Amino acid sequence: MSLFKNIFSSKKKETLDKGLEKSKSSFFTKLGKAVAGKSKVDDDVLDNLEEVLVSSDVGVDTTLKIIDRIEARVAKDKYMSTDELNKILREEIAGLLSETNTGNETEFVIPADKRPYVIMVVGVNGAGKTTTIGKLASQFKKQGLKVVLGAADTFRAAAIDQLQVWADRVDVPIIKQKMGSDPASVAFDTLSSAVTQNADVVIIDTAGRLHNKINLMNELTKVKRVMQKVIDDTPHEVLLVLDGSTGQNAFEQAKQFTKATEVTALAVTKLDGTAKGGVVIGISDQFQIPVKYIGVGEGIDDLQVFNKLEFVDSFFKI
Repeated sequence: MSLFKNIFSSKKKETLDKGLEKSKSSFFTKLGKAVAGKSKVDDDVLDNLEEVLVSSDVGVDTTLKIIDRIEARVAKDKYMSTDELNKILREEIAGLLSETNTGNETEFVIPADKRPYVIMVVGVNGAGKTTTIGKLASQFKKQGLKVVLGAADTFRAAAIDQLQVWADRVDVPIIKQKMGSDPASVAFDTLSSAVTQNADVVIIDTAGRLHNKINLMNELTKVKRVMQKVIDDTPHEVLLVLDGSTGQNAFEQAKQFTKATEVTALAVTKLDGTAKGGVVIGISDQFQIPVKYIGVGEGIDDLQVFNKLEFVDSFFKI
């Protein structure tokens, strides 16, 4: 398919290929068994394919959409060989991702008309939230942008300390208070400081507790309201960080956080250490929220802008 011409930057693509290796290997092993001994795509193959997709953490609802699309193509073409299945899957999944991820960006960009651009980061503890913030700060700084971090996860001292480590590593200013401080107060101070410094990007860390959704909702709402006293249309982006290695549990996290606050973008981390990369496809489809970033390695440059064509190309590369 012409969409998949070799248009990708080699270093980034190599990292992506390597990061999705476990997911791809697991998927194709299962797919090979699903079509073993079959020359054409029939009901048995489709039933087996359904199992493969569900067990690859694509999710039941998204799997049924993919199967329906393939059934429609089989009905239209009258005959489809199992050799064609990889190509057809690739096309249909790219099409599905295109419905949510309408852009196809390859670079870390922020709108030129919103400065400072304020990103509020949410997600459960352990999902890679702080690491994602640090890597984002690094990417934006490399572009010559002035970045300020806000340590508004005041529930855990470790969260403040971890963000400080990243601020030191990337060499960007951090606004923080002591553990137990009001998160909204930290956010207010961060935005005030960013305005004074003529910063380009502000990234606010927030608490990752899910044990009480009402408290989380109230806290995030208050943080937003207080930030708007400094810049009236903030936050410009609410980024939910999900741990891709948790598979179906990432769906549950997404469900809880989208109920607690308005999420505008997703980052899926830790895809390099798991065979559950299919979760990106299901989460993107089910929540109709664009996946903006993916984590495919531990290096500071291994957070990538999610490009649906690159992702599908890597996932289905033989």
